[in-house]
This record gives sequence, C-alpha cells and structure tokens, in this order.
Amino acid sequence: MKSSAELRQAFLDFFAKKGHEIVPSSPLVPHNDPTLLFTNAGMVQFKEVFLGRDRRPYTTAASSQRCVRAGGKHNDLENVGYTARHHTFFEMLGNFSFGNYFKREAIQYAWEFLTKELALPAEKLWITVYQDDDEAANIWLNEIGVNPDRLTRLGDKPGGKKYESDNFWSMGDTGPCGPCSEIFYDHGPDVAGGPPGTPEEDGDRYI
Repeated sequence: MKSSAELRQAFLDFFAKKGHEIVPSSPLVPHNDPTLLFTNAGMVQFKEVFLGRDRRPYTTAASSQRCVRAGGKHNDLENVGYTARHHTFFEMLGNFSFGNYFKREAIQYAWEFLTKELALPAEKLWITVYQDDDEAANIWLNEIGVNPDRLTRLGDKPGGKKYESDNFWSMGDTGPCGPCSEIFYDHGPDVAGGPPGTPEEDGDRYI
C-alpha cells in the first residue's frame, strides 16, 4: 500500500512521462481571481487558459492542487463526517490538456494509471458517464473493454436543472463545462453502499 505522498509522486511522475508539464500548486487563496474566496478545484489556476485569455508554453499539464470546498457549487460541508470521501481541505490531482488531447486519451491515461501504475484490479473498478455521452461510453466499452455491467449512465438530478448531474461538470452558470466520467473503486460487500446511480448508493463501498 502506498502512502499519500507516494501516490502523489506516482501520479505526477506518470504524467511527466506522458509529456505533461508539472505545475506547482497555486495558493489556497487565489491571488488573481476575485470571483473565488478559496481555490476549490485543480483547474482554477488554468481558468484564463480555458477561457482563451492566457497562453502557456505547454499544452498539457499536471498538478497536485491544495483545495478548500466550503461554499458555492462545490460545497461539501453537509457531507463531511458522513462519508469517507468528502473533505473540506484536500489535494486534487489533475491532468489538463489545452487543445492537445480530449476524451479518448484522458480515459486511456486514467485507466493505465489505475490498472498498470497502481495495479488496481480492473474488476474492482466501476465507471460512470453522463446519460447522453455516447462518445465516452463507447470508448470505455469498446476500446478499454470495461464490462458493460460495471458502467452506469447518470442523468440529471431529480428536481434539478438540465445538466445538474454528478456526471456533468461546471463551475458556474457560464464558462467551461461539459459531460464528465468518473471511476469508482468497489470495496466489497462488507462495506455499506450500492453502485453509483442506484437507490442504495449512499455509503462508502464505492469511492
């Protein structure tokens, strides 16, 4: 079992080998973004790049970003202490592409890192995609070879707005957004909780 420091370094080393620029964590309080009280995601320091207002000397990057989620869209406070995966302060490992690659490579990198670099058994991993994201589903099923029984399409939350889904990423009403895919680890039947998207989901079996 790797320590958190070893996992962090393994992630950064993996993406460095894939040609990514390793970018240091930005400050917890953004120095150039008055719209945020705290840095709440790894992409915050790249917002201007995604909005087309900044250019970097690299087209792919990876980082381990210090984050606080205590308000706004990504407010996790009500879940802290109730699950093993919700924290107000944490490090977010992320890899980013600025016009270099898209879903296919992102999915391939994630799967390779988890199953080859960390040697997690593929049969313990569960995949989710947004309900309309046929492109990502096809990559998972037909290129990666994930068991269809371990892939779930998640739609919009009941009573919520269009695209208000655990598998549709956005930082606000405007700006960069789109369908996303997630990978969960199955801790087995001895841990409470059902597969993502099921009524029994609450619990820590799938993280």
